[in-house]
Amino acid sequence: MAEKLHFSLVSPAKELFSGEVDHVIAPGSEGEFGVLVNHAPFMTTLKNGVVRILEGDNVTMRLFVRGGFADVTPAGLTILAEEAVDLAKVDAAKINEDLEEAKTKLLSEGKDGPHHGALEAQVDYLTDLKAAVVH
Repeated sequence: MAEKLHFSLVSPAKELFSGEVDHVIAPGSEGEFGVLVNHAPFMTTLKNGVVRILEGDNVTMRLFVRGGFADVTPAGLTILAEEAVDLAKVDAAKINEDLEEAKTKLLSEGKDGPHHGALEAQVDYLTDLKAAVVH
């Protein structure tokens, strides 16, 4: 049996995945990167995007992360995400509702409002999540 990569993805809410896999592809802030067993150690920040878990050439799981860090060590890959969801469990209609609500709040807040930055980040996140669900 071929060696496997130990991979864990954790958000503040819970651990979404922990196990042995063939390959992980993640959205690094400098570009997408892949990790296989025995990868050279490194650490990077993540941008909003999809983490893909592969067994052979098949994607077995897609997780959407909202920022965070990836740490590759001799022990494996650990992703600490600010927020993460399993795309197989996402309700597209709910995302659309949440996105429209966030856009409405952003417009009513105005550019000088105290919550403008947070609302803008929420709209960006929901827009990226919606696109990930479609693909």
